[in-house]
Amino acid sequence: MADDSDEEKTEPATSRRLEKAREEGQVPRSRELATLMLLCTGLGGLWLASGWTGERLADVMRMSLAFDAATAMDSSRLLARLWAQAMLALAALAPVLAALAVVALVAPTLLGGWLFSAKSIKVDLKRLDLFKGLARLFSSQAAAELIKAIAKSVLVGSVAAVFIYRHMHELLALAGEPTRGALVHALQLVVACCALMLLAFVVVVLIDVPYQLWSHHKKLRMSPDEIKKEHKESEGDPQLKARIRQQQQAMARKRMMSEVPRANVIVTNPTHFAVALAYRDGEMGAPKVVAKGVDHVAARIRELAAEHGVPQLAAPPLARALYRHAELETEIPASLYAAVAEVLAWVFQLERYHQGRGERPAEPERIEVPAGLDTETAQ
Repeated sequence: MADDSDEEKTEPATSRRLEKAREEGQVPRSRELATLMLLCTGLGGLWLASGWTGERLADVMRMSLAFDAATAMDSSRLLARLWAQAMLALAALAPVLAALAVVALVAPTLLGGWLFSAKSIKVDLKRLDLFKGLARLFSSQAAAELIKAIAKSVLVGSVAAVFIYRHMHELLALAGEPTRGALVHALQLVVACCALMLLAFVVVVLIDVPYQLWSHHKKLRMSPDEIKKEHKESEGDPQLKARIRQQQQAMARKRMMSEVPRANVIVTNPTHFAVALAYRDGEMGAPKVVAKGVDHVAARIRELAAEHGVPQLAAPPLARALYRHAELETEIPASLYAAVAEVLAWVFQLERYHQGRGERPAEPERIEVPAGLDTETAQ
């Protein structure tokens, strides 16, 4: 059989294939979506804390530019001052950095969910294959990623260029503003520019997310042969299951036939159906069906009954009702109690006759079965 190619893998992945791929660490991911979430968080943090952050950064700048000669000549004092400025700058940016750290952990799980798989980080020497690496480098997926990167850069870069061009006078005017006010104003311009760039980036994400989902499912497509093979592995080979079923039926039939000699009576159709009934006073709450069958199985039941002297009674409606409505090794339905009791009464009288304690009883000629239980009569 020829190897499956991409053209032959036209069937969508089964749920088992998707689950197996997830166990191996293969889930759809969108770097663009994660980047958008990080940029939105950073932008939102700068916007909300622009005034407070700007003042703290202005203090850092003032401390950096204003120091005496003694500090400049003493390296220990200079290092201590530098450390204090670094802590002040970190404190100014701490809320935004903390939010970015949380989003960096959560954003990748927005598409594909949270997943940790040891298989994805397992050492695989096949990944070091030079020829396969070159094939991936010049594959259609790599070309698509390159086109996407160029389009993204052009789109976002164009938005930034237009914003800078239209606000050029404000940017140049920052040099003439007071230090504190210039920093705040500069942060506001940066946030506004980033907001427009994010709006453009949303377009990239709206294209990338569906593409990543489509690409992921395309990689996991299966050929009809693979689906059949998976079905056999999960459900089992139909031929093997059929053989097992036949063996189970044969074993059940053998056990069933072993109960025929111990039955009290065989109710027959008289040719098509045969049902063996057993009742032990004090052991059973009601008579049980210990064997039943149709056609050749029924014939075998009658043969065994004749060999072991088990009485047989031709009662077609009752035989059909017992066969269709009573399960093996279970008590008969309550609706058939009266009919079966009439049969057992004949059986017990027949036993007394064989023991020489009475006359031979006449076989019941017409045993009434509730309407609906004998389907042939109902029809």
